[in-house]
Order: sequence, then C-alpha cells, then structure tokens
Amino acid sequence: MALEIFSYAFMQKGLIAGSAIAIICSLMGTFLVLRRYSLFGDALSHMAFGGISVGLFSGIYPLWTAYAVSILGALGMTKLRKSTKISGDAAIAVLLVSGFGIGVLLISATGGFSVDLFSFLFGSILLLNNNDMILILAVSFGVIGSIVVLRKQLLHFTFDEEQARVSGLNVDKLNYVFVVIAGVTVITSMRLVGILLISALIVLPNITSMMYGRGFKHTVLISMGISVFSVVSGIILSYYFDLAPSGAIVMITVAILVGTIVAKYFGVIGKAIPIQKTA
Repeated sequence: MALEIFSYAFMQKGLIAGSAIAIICSLMGTFLVLRRYSLFGDALSHMAFGGISVGLFSGIYPLWTAYAVSILGALGMTKLRKSTKISGDAAIAVLLVSGFGIGVLLISATGGFSVDLFSFLFGSILLLNNNDMILILAVSFGVIGSIVVLRKQLLHFTFDEEQARVSGLNVDKLNYVFVVIAGVTVITSMRLVGILLISALIVLPNITSMMYGRGFKHTVLISMGISVFSVVSGIILSYYFDLAPSGAIVMITVAILVGTIVAKYFGVIGKAIPIQKTA
C-alpha cells in the first residue's frame, strides 16, 4: 500500500523532525538572505564539522561539541567584524575555512572518517532515535519562540541596521543573539541534510519565495511551504527509490527554484514587488 510507509516508526520520526527543521530553516533563512548572509549557514556548518571532529576526538557526544564550537565561532566572527571592520562576507570566509581546517586536522589525528562523521556530513534523518527526536523538537520550538518574541527587533535591524541603531535598538546585542539562534538552527538541521548541504535548505526556499514578491509575511509562509514540501516529498521519494534523503530534498528545492524562474520568465508569475517590513 502507498501509505504503508507512514506506519513505520522511523518514517514518522523522520517526517515530524524533518518538518520541524524545515520550518526553522525557512524562518532563519529569510533573515539571513535579506541581510545578505546567505553563506552564513554554510560557514556555520563547516564550523560544526570542526566541532563534531572535536567530539569524536575527545569522546564527547559530537552534537554538543558542534553546538559549542559553532556558536563560539559565530560570536567570534561577529566580534571580529565589529572590531576590525572586516566585511561580512570576509568574516564568513574566515569562519568557514577555520572550521574546516580544525576538522581535517582532528580527523587525520583520529585515523580518518568514521560512520558517525559521514552521518553528520550527509544527514541521517531516518536514523533518529527518541533522544534525537526530542532534542530537535525542543530546539525547534525554542527557535520559533525566540523569533516570535524578537520579530519586531529582527525586522527592524534586518532592513535597516543603522536606522535601528539610531532609534535606540541595541543592535550589537541583537546581532549576538541573532547569530546564536542561527547557529542553533544550523546545527540542529545537520541531522536532516548534513553539513555539506545545509545552506541549500536555508537559502533556496527563501530565494524562491522572494520571487513572488508578496510582502514579508507571505514570503515567509511561501518559504515554509516550499521547505516542508521539499522535506516530506524528499523523504518519501528516498524510501521508494532507495535514494539519500538529503540529496533528494535538496534537488526538489532546486527543481522548485528552476520551475519558479521559468514560470516568471514566461509571465506565469507576476512582477514582484519589494518585500515590505511588517511585524
């Protein structure tokens, strides 16, 4: 039966956790793309690669060390950008290569790649245990709650950071909070598509949704819809065709992006209007 896959516990866990991850990736991705930090997720995931290597090297659960190293790296990048006036993309590049360098050194010290490391590199959403499931859902609710509480401040400094500073908003503090939330989102999402593909899930649905030009709220909703659809359909396709879920998810998001570009070219999608700042 076509619906028999939903009777399997591993599929239920994968679909629920995957949908939660899809939602937080689309939410954080909207702010990252609007702030021109599209590669920030990629840099954090590479920093997480170093953190996971630290965990495997020291015998600590790799996800905890990934959280610690990535968040500290993101905070350090923010401080570096502020104190040295290094541009955002240059600071992101520093974070990316530093994390990857740490990972390569520690992997070589421990004798090479392991099964655990491969699962983080390429995702393992269908291999979640109950503890992973609880952690992902708890973090997802925490990220969503944080964004809801800080939505007005995030919108203000996302669209005009200088104006937000003039209006009395503590932009420096908000920047630190923002990168911590982004770091937590990226590390949690690694279990879905892996370190190497995480930026695709953060960036592609948001780029696609912005082409519709329907205002900020509608852009976020469209992005979430694309993201959840890609995750659910990718997991289902991976089951039936024996494919890697992460690759299937990413290619579906790419296909939706290409389809949107084609539709826009032929006038199926109307002319976009600038995204407006609304609470």
